[in-house]
Amino acid sequence: MTLPHTGDQRRCCHQAVPMRSPAPTTPADPAVRVRGLRKVHGCGDAAVRALDGVDVDFAATAFTAIMGPSGSGKSTLLHCAAGLDDPDAGDVRLAGTDLAGLDETARTLLRRDRVGFVFQSFNLVESLTVAMNVALPLVLGGRRPRAGEVDAALAAVGLAGTGGRRPAELSGGQQQRVAIARALVVAPAVVFADEPTGALDSTTGREVLAMLRDLVDTAGRTVVMVTHDPAAAAWGDRVVFLYDGRVAGELTAPTVETVTARLSALESAP
Repeated sequence: MTLPHTGDQRRCCHQAVPMRSPAPTTPADPAVRVRGLRKVHGCGDAAVRALDGVDVDFAATAFTAIMGPSGSGKSTLLHCAAGLDDPDAGDVRLAGTDLAGLDETARTLLRRDRVGFVFQSFNLVESLTVAMNVALPLVLGGRRPRAGEVDAALAAVGLAGTGGRRPAELSGGQQQRVAIARALVVAPAVVFADEPTGALDSTTGREVLAMLRDLVDTAGRTVVMVTHDPAAAAWGDRVVFLYDGRVAGELTAPTVETVTARLSALESAP
C-alpha cells in the first residue's frame, strides 16, 4: 500500500516542472465538466451499466481522486472524461471544449495538445529511447521539440541525463517518471492518471504521488486520478466516490482514515 503524505512530503519534488504554462482558465470554471454521463458495456443479458447518469466537475488547479468498489465505473468515467471513450449519453466539457461537438480527428488533436495521460502500465515504447518517448506527443503533433525541451522535462522529474537510455534499463518508478514527463511536455490543461502507483512499491509510489501533488501546488496543473488505494487518494484535495456507476458522495481534505471509512461503507453496501 502506498504510504500517505504529510505536510512536509507534499512538496518533496522541488524541481521546476516543465515547460510552458498551461492556458489560463477562469478559477470558477472546472477543468472538466461531466453531465448525465451514461455508458453500457456489452449488450443483452451480458450488458453492464458502467455509468448511470454521472454529474461531476473536476476543479482546475486541483488534485481530485476517483474511488469506488471494483466495477463502480471509475476507469470508465476517467476514459470518457479524457475523450478516450465515447459515452452512450451525456456531455463532457474538457478544457472549455464540448467533446460531443468534435469529430475523431479534432478529438485526437485536443487530447494530444491539452491532455496528459499517466497509466499503471507506463505505456512506454520499448524500442525508443527515453528522450524519444518523452518527445512522442510533440512528434505525433507534427512539431519538432525545441532545443532542450525534452531534457528539461526529464530534469523536472528527476531523470536528467537518462534520455539516451531505453525504458527497460530503468526501474518501474523511473519509467513512471518518464511517463509523467511525456504527459507534461505538451503543457496539458489536465493530467489524467489511471492507477499510476498500482505497479509500484510503496516508497516509489509515494515519490510518484508527491510529484503529481507538486504539479498542482507548484505548477498550477490539474490532476484527476483513479485509484483503489486510500493512502494514494489522501494526497488529493478531494475524493469523488462512485458506486454502481453513480456518484456516491465526496470528501474534501481527505485523510487515509476518512477515505478508508467511506470506501468500506460503500463496499459493504447491499
